[in-house]
Amino acid sequence: MKRRHVRLASLVAAILFMAGAGLADAQEAVSIGGSEALLLKPANPRGSVILMPGGNGNLKIGRDGSIHGGLARNQLVRTRGAYRAAGLAVLVVDAGVDLSAAVKYMAAIKRPVSVVATSRGTLRAARGLAHGARPDALVLTSGFLSDESGSRENVMNILHSPQALPPTLVIHHRHDGCHFTSPAGVDPFIRWSAGRARVVWLDGGGDNGKPCKAQSHHGFKGLDGKVVALAAHFHN
Repeated sequence: MKRRHVRLASLVAAILFMAGAGLADAQEAVSIGGSEALLLKPANPRGSVILMPGGNGNLKIGRDGSIHGGLARNQLVRTRGAYRAAGLAVLVVDAGVDLSAAVKYMAAIKRPVSVVATSRGTLRAARGLAHGARPDALVLTSGFLSDESGSRENVMNILHSPQALPPTLVIHHRHDGCHFTSPAGVDPFIRWSAGRARVVWLDGGGDNGKPCKAQSHHGFKGLDGKVVALAAHFHN
């Protein structure tokens, strides 16, 4: 059994390596309603995904598609090539994006359109939903979900009602140590969602550096393959 786990870990690492190979040639900078974004497209996408990073959300995208902000290691940014390798058209958006415009942009490429947001990106996703964005699915990873998550600024308080939620998947680490995204905040959110959301818990991986940063359990260090597999195949 141990050898099987080693082989699987090696396979996942190989897929992520191949997804990152030639990434610069596979992405382009685009403008969505005056906000810069990064677009990656496979030849025949089976769906689309909008990735909303955490932190300040400022990617500082160059004309050649390079990222000059401090978010290059953010879990969604560092795995963008893996979503493309999974057959999805990918849009990595900046903090100022109009989510409704982004959904329409990606719908013109290929539906269904999923929004995947992490950490503070979950707040931006909630604001987008509150202002009328209607993706086909939503994935919230390491989310600011409820008061029990550790902050009054959270998805529940932004939306007030679960009516605006599309089918939603929550991906959360059992040992997330970030004081804004406590695992205790997940169950209240799931109950509040009235059947619109479900959770997948992850465990293991690495935990280095500050608890709210990309190299911790909060950032799913060592678990990129699992996060991408779950998010890329949710309602797509």
